[in-house]
This record gives sequence, structure tokens and C-alpha cells, in this order.
Amino acid sequence: MKRIGVLTAGGDAPGMNAAIRSVVRCALSAKLEVFGIFRGWQGLIDDEVKPLDHRSVSGIINLGGTILKTARSAEFKTEDGQKQAYQTIKKYAIDGLIVIGGDGSFRGAHSFGARYNLPCIGIPASIDNDINGIDSTIGLDTAINTALYAIDNIRDTATSMERIFVVEVMGRDSGYIALQTALAGGCEDVIIPERAFDLAKACHEIVEGNIRGKISWIIVSAEGAASAPDIAAKISQLTSLEARAVVLGHIQRGGRPTAASRSLALRLGEAAVECLLKGESDKAVAVTNGEVISVGLEQALVRKDLKVEQAYALIKKMT
Repeated sequence: MKRIGVLTAGGDAPGMNAAIRSVVRCALSAKLEVFGIFRGWQGLIDDEVKPLDHRSVSGIINLGGTILKTARSAEFKTEDGQKQAYQTIKKYAIDGLIVIGGDGSFRGAHSFGARYNLPCIGIPASIDNDINGIDSTIGLDTAINTALYAIDNIRDTATSMERIFVVEVMGRDSGYIALQTALAGGCEDVIIPERAFDLAKACHEIVEGNIRGKISWIIVSAEGAASAPDIAAKISQLTSLEARAVVLGHIQRGGRPTAASRSLALRLGEAAVECLLKGESDKAVAVTNGEVISVGLEQALVRKDLKVEQAYALIKKMT
């Protein structure tokens, strides 16, 4: 192992830059050459490759986003696309690849590494926390706190104006952000892809609460489960009470990473480099129960159990 490449792919997550910094500096410390691949898998196809040194990652630990940029690549999913990407790998004599991203990025690493016998190690960076077998992904803590800050502000006006709010957070296939934000924000209900939502029952609870004197109500919805404007409109129709929708959108992806997101990124960057040096491949590095571990990429891609019912039951107890 003499030369490694590092790329960020899929959706960006706060803390990706801290992970890049860790990979580069730990690799350089181990006398490895490091090449940054820009714009994810598509950049590997298009030969957007640049050597990285100690100064290349200076001053980025506190920045959101990713200095390597990121993109989704339909072309990389094809055999011809991967063949072109491998030509770039050969051109720069890259011996191993570190992929920072979520489940889609890991699927690419799993298939690409197997097809060309190229050591690939994944670093889980995704606000969705949808990687199986690990406690938390890089960026998750930051995204939840961003959403929570917005929920706290919305509660002020919900109480003052005596309104129902439906707040839409990110989460196309995973309801983790919505679930944790609803718990920490003291919200009354949550709509997630992993659980069927009974709108009629929710409206009944809202009306009953209103009769008892409850003047505000906040429902958190994951974007993949329901549209906040649609749910708000139906609630207004069914309850004759005023409901408003707020879509938080991409503000959850940006911003300065929290200490937890940065610390996790630094630990996992070092672990990924060590995995390559030990000759390991087709694995993702992670922290579980406080310990740095590695899990097979195939295992990491199994749908994660979010323990939805336990969390949902706690939310309802607090209503």
C-alpha cells in the first residue's frame, strides 16, 4: 500500500471535511501518498483527481459540506462507467480507496471493489444514520441539532398563535432524524417511513387535546413518509383547526459540525487508513458501544432496525 484515494459521494453531511482531514493526515503520517477524487464516483470516471498534502486539509475541520465536492452518478452504476473509473485508478496507481458517504456510496464501493479486486473501506457519513451495525454516522448529531433548534423556535410561535404545525425534516427512506427530533423536541407525533401513520386517529387526538385546553401541537414528518403541506391541509380539513406546514429542507445538511460529529469523523478517518494498511477490504469502519470496529459492507447495507415502536411509545407517553 503506497497510494490511496479518498472521495465523498452521495448527499453531503456535516463532518465530512473532518473525515477527509483525518484520512489525509493519518495516511501521510504512515508515509502514504493521498489523492483526492472530486465529485464522488463521477469524478473517478471523469479523472478529477488531485494529490493532497498536509496543507490541502488545513482549516477545514470546522466547515460543513465537503472540499472534495460530491455528486450522484448514474453512470457509475453501469459496467462501462465502472470500467472507466478503474482506468483512472490504474492511471494514478492507487492501491486502495476510502469512500466517505452513506448506503448508496457503500453499494458502489462494494461492487467496484469486488469487480476489480481493489481494497475499499467505507466511512459512514450520512445524516440519515441508515448504516446497519453501527451506532451513529458522521453528520447525524449535527443534523438532529439543526432540526431541533428549528423545532424549539417553531414551538414558541405555535404556543403564541395557538396553532398546529407539521414540520418536515429530511429522511427519504429512514425516519431516524424525524424520530429523534420528535423525542428531543417534545413533539406530539411523528410520521416516518418505517411506521404506518393513522391520520384520522391523530386528528381525533388533536381535537380531544383542544377540548382539554391544549393550544398547540407539533408533528414531525420525514420527507419520505409524507409531505408536510399535504398533512397540514388534511388536518385543517378534518379538525377545523388552523394547521401550518414548515419544510426545513437542506439546512439540515449544512452548518458547522458539532463536536460529536467532528470527533467521530477523526476517529473513523484514522481507522479507515489503518484498515487499508492491514490489508483489509470491503468493510466500513464505525463506532459501536464506544469502540471502533469494522463491519462488512454487505452487512452494513442491510436495512437498519431503528427500534421504532419503543421510541414512538415514549413520544406518545409524553403527549
